Amino acid sequence: MTPQRIGFVASSAPVAQEALVAMEARYGQCPLPEAEVIVALGGDGFMLQTLHETQSLDIPVYGMNRGTVGFLMNGYAGDGLRERLAEAEEEILNPLVMTAVTEAGEVFHRIAINEVSLLRAGPQAAWLKISVDGKVRMEELVCDGALVCTPAGSTAYNYSAHGPILPIGADVLALTAIAPFRPRRWRGALLPKTATVRFDVIDARKRPVMADADGRSVRDVVSVEVRSEPAIRHRLLFDPGHGLEERLIREQFV
Repeated sequence: MTPQRIGFVASSAPVAQEALVAMEARYGQCPLPEAEVIVALGGDGFMLQTLHETQSLDIPVYGMNRGTVGFLMNGYAGDGLRERLAEAEEEILNPLVMTAVTEAGEVFHRIAINEVSLLRAGPQAAWLKISVDGKVRMEELVCDGALVCTPAGSTAYNYSAHGPILPIGADVLALTAIAPFRPRRWRGALLPKTATVRFDVIDARKRPVMADADGRSVRDVVSVEVRSEPAIRHRLLFDPGHGLEERLIREQFV
């Protein structure tokens, strides 16, 4: 069916705000809770923000690129939007849940669609102990950090850290080291989507570490647990033939 009730949101970038004005004039504006589809105008960062903010609505989100990379976005065009929305293909993303405990004993819960990363927060390398499903798998990883990512996030920070690109629909997570010093040649691991990964920070006061979930940080962590959350479903719409599966494959040949 061709959607009639469209809710538009846009990043603060001037080009996105200009597109918002044009789209609202042409297609109207529907309050988000009443919309059949949400159209996000911006870049990948704004798409992540939109997915987080509309998580409780269970409404599909169609991105139009008014940013830079636009991996999660479709091409921008003013014409034929309703027809594109009617033909769009839906991808379902399950995010990660991060539980971080600080040195002061505070507990923080965060949702991450792309990745959860641990990063050194001082001049010295981080020392991390890594456990998977309650079993210690690495007693000591000396590094600048480490991350766990979803397939959707595998082309972002994970790929820059030389982690693998994961096909959408693959029931795996990537665990990737960031600038590992010891073991020097450790290339990370592929884990079942059902796995719970725990990082314990060794000597956290001397070697402080921060945890980050899609850009939302917690400082001075002593432990971080990461797991996939199948109960949360983010619905993304893509033009036919340009979905995440195709983009993930194409990204490996550039």
